[in-house]
Amino acid sequence: MELILKKDVDNLGFADDVVTVKSGYGRNFLIPQGLAVLATPSTKKVLAETLKQRAFKEKKIVDDAKEEAEKLNGLEIKIASKAGNDNKLFGSVSNANLAEALEKEGIEIDKKFISIAGGLVKRTGQYEATIRFHREVIEKLIFEVVAEVKS
Repeated sequence: MELILKKDVDNLGFADDVVTVKSGYGRNFLIPQGLAVLATPSTKKVLAETLKQRAFKEKKIVDDAKEEAEKLNGLEIKIASKAGNDNKLFGSVSNANLAEALEKEGIEIDKKFISIAGGLVKRTGQYEATIRFHREVIEKLIFEVVAEVKS
């Protein structure tokens, strides 16, 4: 079943992508949730025209995203967290913590666009995160989790 996505769907595609899915997934989930519409010849023509008109606007958006991504170069992020023996954290560090640390550095990014390799961080050390500023602008960031200094 061929569908046109109306919104970004994790592990499937971005808005305005034409995707092929199993008919049950499309008919029972994507279409009723308002995430997709059937890809008929007429909807494909409308999509092509919309994409053509949006191309110019999209270029500016991509340029702005690249500019934001450039701010990551040379940026050192250290997240302090309470840690016990063997550098094991009390709790964990997530993408929300990383989004908060980036916001302090002047980079506003929603936590859902940040994915940390391996999910949650449970030990101190260096880790890598992938940050998506735009579907075409994806950057990697190395950050460090350090033990909070006991006073």
